[in-house]
Amino acid sequence: MPELPDVEAFRGILASCAQGRRISHVDVCDASVLHGVSAARLRRDLTGRTFTGPQRHGKWLLAATDGEPILMMHFGMTGELACCHPDDEVGPYDRVLFTVGRDRQLRFRDQRKLQGLWLEDDSGAARILDRQGPDAMEVDRSGFDEALSGRRGVKSALLDQSVLAGLGNLLADEILWRARIQPARRAADLTQAERGRLYRDMRRTVRSAVEAGRVPGRKSWLTGHRDAKDAVCPRCREQLRRGRIAGRGTVWCPHCQPDS
Repeated sequence: MPELPDVEAFRGILASCAQGRRISHVDVCDASVLHGVSAARLRRDLTGRTFTGPQRHGKWLLAATDGEPILMMHFGMTGELACCHPDDEVGPYDRVLFTVGRDRQLRFRDQRKLQGLWLEDDSGAARILDRQGPDAMEVDRSGFDEALSGRRGVKSALLDQSVLAGLGNLLADEILWRARIQPARRAADLTQAERGRLYRDMRRTVRSAVEAGRVPGRKSWLTGHRDAKDAVCPRCREQLRRGRIAGRGTVWCPHCQPDS
């Protein structure tokens, strides 16, 4: 599932492929990925516009134009952006194609189609983002403490996009492992020292993942071991444990992340 680092990478793809370029054509191959806008209106309102600087908040990517329309993208579990040539063969999961200039085409791809595209004005985009918490890459320490205040399970809080925007399952497990905090711990029970460690390791982990363009499966990371049979902790070599927290498969080290 695309998380904050993936969407930041998609922002870079959009910027390098389409920023400053006029949208000459919009092809909707599958209108089921459109939300609150018809294929006809998407084509009418975007054709002739120019993409300006894209922005990201959490898992949302906002592609502003030189007019009022803002193309908002959410990638769900399998979405992505690709920069292609207009003559390239259209793939089975290419849902919407934006031809920009003469030789580039920005493609929204998504196998499972769990989210998709919205076309909003400034107020509509603000309403959608108002339901999001602060961005996990931008939040300061006081905002982080406020977001976790009164929450129950700490992993549940990290995954809740209305609490912190951008973290997914892989990042949440990685951050908690680095901070040596058991994922089922109550957020309200964390000490100030633990909250400080959690915030610091969240920032470091997110920055490293953004540099990699995804959550990397490095051998020094929990992510690099979580899917292995008989997986062990890369830090202490203890057998990793698995369970479900907040409805998501969860991996942790019982030695590094004790219950209390």
